[in-house]
Amino acid sequence: MPTADSTRREGRGDAINGRHRGLDRTENFVAGFGALADLALGGAQVSARAVDLSTGKVLLSVDDSLVLPTASIGKVLLLLEVSARIGNGTSSRYDILDREPVDYAADSGIWQHLSAPSFPLADLAALVASTSDNLATNVLLRRVGLDSVRLRAEEIGIRRTALLDRVRDRRGPDDAPQLSVGSAEELTWLFGALARGELIDPATSYRVVDWLMLGMDLSLVAAAFGLDPLAHSRPDHNLTLFNKTGTDQGVRAEAGVLRGPRASVAYAVTLVFQDRRIDDRLEAIGAMRTIGTDLLEYVH
Repeated sequence: MPTADSTRREGRGDAINGRHRGLDRTENFVAGFGALADLALGGAQVSARAVDLSTGKVLLSVDDSLVLPTASIGKVLLLLEVSARIGNGTSSRYDILDREPVDYAADSGIWQHLSAPSFPLADLAALVASTSDNLATNVLLRRVGLDSVRLRAEEIGIRRTALLDRVRDRRGPDDAPQLSVGSAEELTWLFGALARGELIDPATSYRVVDWLMLGMDLSLVAAAFGLDPLAHSRPDHNLTLFNKTGTDQGVRAEAGVLRGPRASVAYAVTLVFQDRRIDDRLEAIGAMRTIGTDLLEYVH
């Protein structure tokens, strides 16, 4: 297992104010940076980072050490723990897990609408990755334990990103205030390490990547990539993507890896904003899509 010291997590190379390769190699992330700046001036909390996977150059950095709520993105740490257990034989991908009344949570996911009371462990991981399934998340957490997820994150060097709790329809005073939190810097490192097969071992990393490539939410940053939300596990116009989004009231977040014919990037964007009007929400989503356009131009 590779060490994950702070030097490595912070990446190599200097921040270059978003400069990236265009046809004349002089283009930059000015549109995306401007969109994020407008949100920040309006009172939103903004954190973003993008890194070239080959060179380690930081292409975009906006308060990337800031820890913010990331909604469902923390489920990636659960998937990593499940994958590690499959790899070391602690669990089998074919272990059948039953849902129980305590596991139920509304909102994202499809299992709550299905008749099947049980699924194999690996299928539940696929449900979490593809539809951010809350019910499947809680069943897996009941199996592996939240403490194991936290310990695994600590082992790989994660300090400011965490899955804090099971999914709950309502959060009381004794519950964690958020499902997960994270920094764009750590999330970018995490997704980059997955892409390189460096977390635990290559098989463990690539198993998580395979699950995440099933993700159906391309509504935020990835909306700019032009991929089929229901089928993008194979290259499309020389683009491949795996990502995880997080959505909650006043929170929009995404982390992922985009590969193209000219470059590959790991990225993370988190916005926390006053979701008072539909215009507030659309402005946040629009800013994330602008970042996506910058990323697409860089890799393609």
